[in-house]
Amino acid sequence: MWGEKNKDLCLKNYKNKITSLKISTMTSNVLSDKSSSKTAKTLAGSALSQAEKGKQTGGKMEELASAVLKSSKYSETTKSLAGAVLSQANKER
Repeated sequence: MWGEKNKDLCLKNYKNKITSLKISTMTSNVLSDKSSSKTAKTLAGSALSQAEKGKQTGGKMEELASAVLKSSKYSETTKSLAGAVLSQANKER
């Protein structure tokens, strides 16, 4: 189906900052997994909602994502979602 080169095809546009295919898949997995933490599901929902053009992370979500990245208690998946959310942040804030 997807060639190796296109496996992690990034749908990210510099100006519109669209969430990548890899992160979109991760969000789907987290949201459908009953054992995922509330924090992971919150970040997944935020990342997925930003898949539309022009959407940016809100201030409260930026704070949550930042706290997740600074903490050692979260999984790599949760940290990846936090990074994706922060990559959609308003740089002027």
